[in-house]
Amino acid sequence: MNDPLKIGIIGDFNHDRQSQTKTNEALAHVLKKLSISIDTAWLPTNSLGNQAVCTELMVFHGLWAGPGDYLNPTGALNAIKFCREQQWPFIGT
Repeated sequence: MNDPLKIGIIGDFNHDRQSQTKTNEALAHVLKKLSISIDTAWLPTNSLGNQAVCTELMVFHGLWAGPGDYLNPTGALNAIKFCREQQWPFIGT
């Protein structure tokens, strides 16, 4: 059995934001269609507020800047900077 692919979604999840719930639904659809295993975690931007986020983000195989507003834009930018500087897989929506 293969280990699941770990994807961190940068953003402050809010059940009331349709774009964010649809992100989760899209990932569930991909899992079913491709028969792969993915672990996802929404990463609150307040938890990414300092420059020492690298060790926290390295547990993920890739990062996704999720849709919506960020409570701490600096946290989101820190995560994006990590991806750019470490050449880490990244996608933004």
